[in-house]
Amino acid sequence: MGKYELSILPLFENDMLEAVTYITEVLNNPAAASKLINETEKAIYKRLDAPLSFSPYKSKKQRDDVYYRIFVGNFTVFYVVKGNVMEVRRFIYSRRNIENIL
Repeated sequence: MGKYELSILPLFENDMLEAVTYITEVLNNPAAASKLINETEKAIYKRLDAPLSFSPYKSKKQRDDVYYRIFVGNFTVFYVVKGNVMEVRRFIYSRRNIENIL
């Protein structure tokens, strides 16, 4: 299997920015925010080697695309695979109601 291309949706970027802003400004912990960014980036690039070799996310909703997830600390990265593209879609705090958000 060849290498996959990475596509990051603006929705993911917005989710990530919201989380990082909250951690930096509200929790007053810019070091933790920076660490979260680095760990998320590392996890996404590591998964890019074989994005389909993990269990799909079992959603209650009927979806056109199969979702997969990556756990990073207290957050979950959601992505789909379309052809040879790993499309990163959401970055959600794991304790939120994920089914209502996705």
